[in-house]
Amino acid sequence: MYSQREEKMANLVEATSQKQFEEFLTKAGKCLTVAHFHAAWAPQCGQMNEVMAELAKEHTGTTFLKLEAEAVPEVSEKYEISSVPTFLFFKAGEKVDRLDGAHAAELTKKVQRLAVNGSPAGAAEVPDLNERLKKLINAAPCMLFMKGSSQEPRCGFSRQIVGLLKEHNIQFSSFDILSDEEVRQGLKTFSNWPTFPQLYVNGDLVGGLDIVKELAASGELENTCPKAVSLEQRLKTVINQSPVMLFMKGNKEAARCGFSRQILEILNGSGVDYGTFDILQDEEVRQGLKTYSNWPTYPQLYVKGELIGGLDIVKELKESGELVSVLKGES
Repeated sequence: MYSQREEKMANLVEATSQKQFEEFLTKAGKCLTVAHFHAAWAPQCGQMNEVMAELAKEHTGTTFLKLEAEAVPEVSEKYEISSVPTFLFFKAGEKVDRLDGAHAAELTKKVQRLAVNGSPAGAAEVPDLNERLKKLINAAPCMLFMKGSSQEPRCGFSRQIVGLLKEHNIQFSSFDILSDEEVRQGLKTFSNWPTFPQLYVNGDLVGGLDIVKELAASGELENTCPKAVSLEQRLKTVINQSPVMLFMKGNKEAARCGFSRQILEILNGSGVDYGTFDILQDEEVRQGLKTYSNWPTYPQLYVKGELIGGLDIVKELKESGELVSVLKGES
């Protein structure tokens, strides 16, 4: 039934090649194009396709484009699509925003904001943006806004500042400004600092690479920024983030391996709430946890800070009827 409705909507289309994808972007011109990179095996992608179909009816001037990520490897590689669903937002052929995961509310919000170009409604978004920036800046005692991630910096300046912070054993979190054009542009105005990277400590701007270099050279960097905690202490903290913690490849919305996908299905069926940690985003945790828990593979499930095991053990607990009581810490 849904596919019949989709076929009738001229602004809900599918691209099966790089050439076709580029043609759709050109045709859309300055109007918004939302590209959904999906996979047939992922049920969350099917759900998000339904959300796209509803949005296409509301936003007739926006093109909603579906691409099977594995069928267009050149496009997926170019835009660094590493999980599904992933949404990219384009205007005039340029990427202006990105959303990873099956977040229907966030997708709707981004479409509503980006589809309105230069209307008074855009001004109403500024206070919300400032609140969002304040939250991001204060997300950790030491926050670095950079191009790429601390594991994979995507410009020379970002690479240098990450190297300095690590060299001086500074504990920091980072935000990839390339993944969010709104944050990238908004932060320049918010902090009156036109370039990146930008380093914040306790919500206050320290500065960019040159200032961090000066602080390092003068010996003041360690006093300015919080020192890193030991790996063991960090692992204990992460393991106890939630009474039930799953260390996996990907997250609840987008598993990135078959074993992680299977264990998610079992946990979702248990009715017990749980937290997740994506080991692909943090190599230190990924390697450290293997030694810490003497368990060499992933996924790994913890209850109240204690290792339960991997997929096979969780399957056994489900079959024996013990899973829910174990997850609740009753046995």
